[in-house]
Amino acid sequence: MELKTAKSPAAVKNGGAPARKIFGTDGVRGVANIEPVTAETALKLGRAAAHIITQLAGKRSGAHHRAQIVIGKDTRLSGYMLENALAAGIMSLGVDVLLIGPLPTPGVAYITRSLRADAGIVLSASHNPYEDNGIKFFRHDGYKLDDEIELKIENLVFSGEIENIRPTAGKIGRATRIDDALGRYVEFVKRSFPRNLTLEGMRIAVDVGNGAAYKSTPCILRELGATVIVSHNTPNGRNINKDCGSTHPEEIQRIVNETGAHVGITHDGDADRALLCDETGEIVDGDEIMAIAAIDFLKSNRLTQNTLVATVMSNFGLEDALAPFGGKVTRTKVGDRYVIAEMMKNNLNVGGEQSGHMIFHDFTTTGDGIISALQILRIMMESGNPLSELKRCLTKFPQAQRNLRVKSKPPIEELPDVLKLRDEVERELAGAGRVLLRYSGTEPKIRLLIEGRNADQINVQADKIAAAIAESIGE
Repeated sequence: MELKTAKSPAAVKNGGAPARKIFGTDGVRGVANIEPVTAETALKLGRAAAHIITQLAGKRSGAHHRAQIVIGKDTRLSGYMLENALAAGIMSLGVDVLLIGPLPTPGVAYITRSLRADAGIVLSASHNPYEDNGIKFFRHDGYKLDDEIELKIENLVFSGEIENIRPTAGKIGRATRIDDALGRYVEFVKRSFPRNLTLEGMRIAVDVGNGAAYKSTPCILRELGATVIVSHNTPNGRNINKDCGSTHPEEIQRIVNETGAHVGITHDGDADRALLCDETGEIVDGDEIMAIAAIDFLKSNRLTQNTLVATVMSNFGLEDALAPFGGKVTRTKVGDRYVIAEMMKNNLNVGGEQSGHMIFHDFTTTGDGIISALQILRIMMESGNPLSELKRCLTKFPQAQRNLRVKSKPPIEELPDVLKLRDEVERELAGAGRVLLRYSGTEPKIRLLIEGRNADQINVQADKIAAAIAESIGE
């Protein structure tokens, strides 16, 4: 059965090529069992991915290489459905499947490399509720699949070009369950922590969000010597991220306060990010984690090119925090794929987002919540300082944010009154702040962010710019 969207108006506009309909900025995502996150489309994606991955593997390893693809998932109920559909599609193209079960997204990336597989697939919708799910691809080397390869896979899904490729007999792929994936990942993560150091004497509260890290994070921390207080570690397929995890940081605050833990760690559903909670019950976000880690790396001359990679949404105070130690910040668009792209392009080793999605490139190829947490735990152990003291290294600039509904989204450069005010505000800030204007990718909204040293001043400035936006394109 061909998908009816294959000949959409957008496709005709593109000269007959299928329009990009499935992949978003971070793989395929949506409500499970509703297009595009259905068993039917997953099967087609499996077939298309297997075809493209086989071609790429052949170029690397020779024409007779039998390709293998790893499939991992988080704890959502729909993971079973999608896992089986994907596996069936992959095997129907003569590619073998390695099933590793629930494991954090960075664990799937690592296992793909460890098993020398040709690609990895993660079934997860990260911090979204259990009703959603997603399909995300990794290359053989553990990095996210390139956009152009995703587009080739998508084109095959719609075009039906591979409908007649049907291996038979012994050429059909097989599925194998890998029983030691969790142990491999645990040992891999522990290698990011110094061998001469332990977490003995440290009480750590962990909220795993009933997600993919429900076994791995507590195991890693215990094996490193910590006393671990674990919560929300009984996934049932329906309770992932439900009133827990990094989208509900008040929960880890409650647990730290009730247990007297030295530090709290809270993950999202696939554990590629982490937020921390200090011993006083205050949340430590991604910007503060980046500042603590980057300064530590600068002091030991380990921050490559003395540069931290952050997105445009990270607080402007990062620049001030790093400057006394000879550090600087380079910024990218919002999204971890842009952070890692910048890191790879310029051989940089620390980057991340305000959300707690951190990338320590010395140890791994993608965001990893527990590796990020271990870096801060190491600094706490080596310095003897509590997290509440360490986070003081970052003095955040006050922020004024406005989210405004708009009737259209013309290029911001075509809004002269808005641009005039923006430029005036930037001159008033005199380099000690910034103005950020961007349209929402999912809603009819424009987002305005002003940072500066004076909260009253930037709120007045934000109101002026917001009024000009409302006059120009407001609903």
